[in-house]
Amino acid sequence: MAALESRLLLITDRQHTKGRPLLSVLDQALRAGKIAIQLRERDLCAKNLLTLAAEIQQLMEPHKGQLLINDRLDVALSLEEAGVHLRSNSLPVGVARRLLNPLRLLGASAHSVAEAVEVEANGADYVVLGPVYDTPSKRLFGPPLGLPTLEEAARAVRLPIFAIGGVTAGRARELRRAGAFGVAVITAILCADDVEAATTELLEAVNAPV
Repeated sequence: MAALESRLLLITDRQHTKGRPLLSVLDQALRAGKIAIQLRERDLCAKNLLTLAAEIQQLMEPHKGQLLINDRLDVALSLEEAGVHLRSNSLPVGVARRLLNPLRLLGASAHSVAEAVEVEANGADYVVLGPVYDTPSKRLFGPPLGLPTLEEAARAVRLPIFAIGGVTAGRARELRRAGAFGVAVITAILCADDVEAATTELLEAVNAPV
C-alpha cells in the first residue's frame, strides 16, 4: 500500500498564482521542504496536462516529492510513479484501484464522514476531507464541516485524513489535534507573496508535536 510521505499537500491552480508562472511558484515551495503536489488544472487537455505533469515531476525529482494527478487516471498512467486523486463525483475509487498499481498513490475527496468511510472501504490510500472552515472556493460543497466532523471522521477511518478548506498555518495544529494527518492547501501557498516562507510556516505547523 502506498502512503503520502508529507503532511502538506499543495493543490495547483495556475489561475491563482498572482500572475507568476506555476512552475516558478512550485519551485519556490519545494525549496521549503518535502511536500506532495496534486496537479489540478481542469481546463487542460490530456496532452497539455501530461506535458505539464512531466515538467513538474522533473522539478520535484531532487526533492523526492510525490505527484498526484487530479482525476485523470490516463495521464497518471502515462507517467512513472504518479498517483491519482479523485473528486467525490469522479470515477469510483474501487474502479480506479483495480486499474492502478497498488504501489501508486490513490486518494479521493470526501465531504462527509460517510464518504470518507466509503473511500477507505474501496481501497484509497488517503482522503481529503472538507471544507473544514469556510472558504469561497469550497462553498459549492456546502457549509463548513467544522472540527467535530473531522474528529468523527478520524475515529471512523484509519486512512490518513488531509483537512482542506480555509487552512492556515495558525489552524494546522488544531486540525492535527482533531485527527488530521495533514493539510491540503491552494491559495495559502500559491497566492503568498513569499511562497517559500509560507510553505515553511505551514510545514513547521503541520509537523509540530500535537
